[in-house]
Amino acid sequence: MSDSSTSKNGPTIEQVRAALAKVQDPELHRDLISLNMIRDLRIDGGRVSFTLVLTTPACPLRDRIAADAREAALAVPGVRDVDIKMDASVPGGARSGQVSVSARNIVAVASGKGGVGKSTVAVNLAVALAARGSCVGLLDADIYGPNIPRMMGIERLPEMQSERIVPATAYGVKVVSIGLMAEPGQPLVWRGPMLHSALRQLLGDVEWGALDYLIVDLPPGTGDVQISLCQLARVAGGVIVTLPQQVSRDDARRGLEMFRTLQVPILGVVENMSYWSAPGGSPVDLFGRGGGKALAEEAGVPFLGEIPIDPAVRIGGDGGKPIVLSSPQSASAVALLEIAGKIAARISVVALEKPVAEN
Repeated sequence: MSDSSTSKNGPTIEQVRAALAKVQDPELHRDLISLNMIRDLRIDGGRVSFTLVLTTPACPLRDRIAADAREAALAVPGVRDVDIKMDASVPGGARSGQVSVSARNIVAVASGKGGVGKSTVAVNLAVALAARGSCVGLLDADIYGPNIPRMMGIERLPEMQSERIVPATAYGVKVVSIGLMAEPGQPLVWRGPMLHSALRQLLGDVEWGALDYLIVDLPPGTGDVQISLCQLARVAGGVIVTLPQQVSRDDARRGLEMFRTLQVPILGVVENMSYWSAPGGSPVDLFGRGGGKALAEEAGVPFLGEIPIDPAVRIGGDGGKPIVLSSPQSASAVALLEIAGKIAARISVVALEKPVAEN
C-alpha cells in the first residue's frame, strides 16, 4: 500500500519518513528528509521503496548514505524489505553575473604560479565528474598557455551554429579553448580589455547546454582573467593547486587570497607532485611533502588531497587521454578521482549552506 491510511496493520509512510529523518548526510550535516533527498516513498505490505536523490552523481559517500537509509527503514516495525533507487540532482551554487551561463556550478581551478599541474587537475576533474554521470563543461581560460586541447585530444571546434560557438566533445565533456581559435603556436599578446572581451565570448556565446559543472582552467597568478571571470559569471567555488615546496605555497596563498578578495568560496587546496614512488622502494619527496595540507590549515580551508608524481600523468596529457581514463588503477588516478568526489561534495555544501540565485 502506498497510502498510510490504508496500512492499518503495517508500517506507514509517516513512520518510515520519521525513521529516515534521523539519517544525516555526512557532508551536509542535515537529515535526508529536510534535504528532500527521499522521493517517491511507497509501501507495499512490508516492502518499502524510495528514490534516494544525492546532491551530486560523484558523491563519495553514496554507499554509506544508502546503507544508513536502508538500515533506518528496516528498523521500522513491519518493514521486511527496502528497495532503493539511486539518483542525483546537483544544487546550483553560481550567482547571477553579467553573462548568462547555463551551468549550475562554475568551478575555477587556479594556481599562484605556472608549472604546478593546474591544467592536469582541471582536465581530470572534468573527466572524472562526467564519468560519474554529471553534465560537465571545460573552459580553457588560460589565454597565455592553452593546453587543454592537447590534453583532451581535441584539434578543432565544430562549425558555428546561428553565430554561436559549439563546444568540442571528448570523454563526455564539452570543451572550449582559445587555443582552438588561434593558429597553432600563435602567441596571444593581449591587454586586459581584450582578455575581458574574449572571456565574455567564451562564456556567453557558447552553446554549452545545461551543465551541472563548468570547470574553468585559469591562467597562473592573480591577473585580469581571474578578475574578469568573477565579474562576468560569479563562480561557485575555487580550487587552489600547489606543489609541496614553500615557494609554490607562497604563490598559491596569493591565489587563495585572491578568491577571498573576490568573494568566491574556496573549495579547497590540492597538492600536486606530492611524492614519487620508486619501483620497489619507498616514496621519495622530490619537492618536499605536506605543503598543501599546511597551506590549507593556515588558511582555514579544506585540504582535498595529494597527487603523486607518475610518468603516466605526463603520457596521458601529451597523448590526449587523461590518467583517470588511461590508467584508472594508478595511485595518481585514484587520488584525482577522490579529489573530484570531495570537490563535488564541497560544492553541494557551499550551495546548500548559502542559497543563492541561479543563473
